[in-house]
Amino acid sequence: MCLGIPGKVVELRDDNGLAMGVVDFGGVRRECCLAYVQDDVALGDYVIVHVGFAITKVDEAEARRTFEVLKEMGDTAELDWITQVATDSLAMGGDA
Repeated sequence: MCLGIPGKVVELRDDNGLAMGVVDFGGVRRECCLAYVQDDVALGDYVIVHVGFAITKVDEAEARRTFEVLKEMGDTAELDWITQVATDSLAMGGDA
């Protein structure tokens, strides 16, 4: 199953002409490509991310609803790897 996960944009930058940034997924931060939404997003906005690409901007209420639906469906179990990667990184002295 393919999931689009809501997260908050906490960093924006340009990597050689490619819109990139960091998105926070409830405390777990990941690099994401923002090229598809670059004209619509700013710091603090929420986006839906699928396989490392922000595919659409959503408001905070929609992001919360989406995450709640995923939790109710039990699909957040598929996100356990995110928590594990963050935990491992912190244990090794890295940042999540």
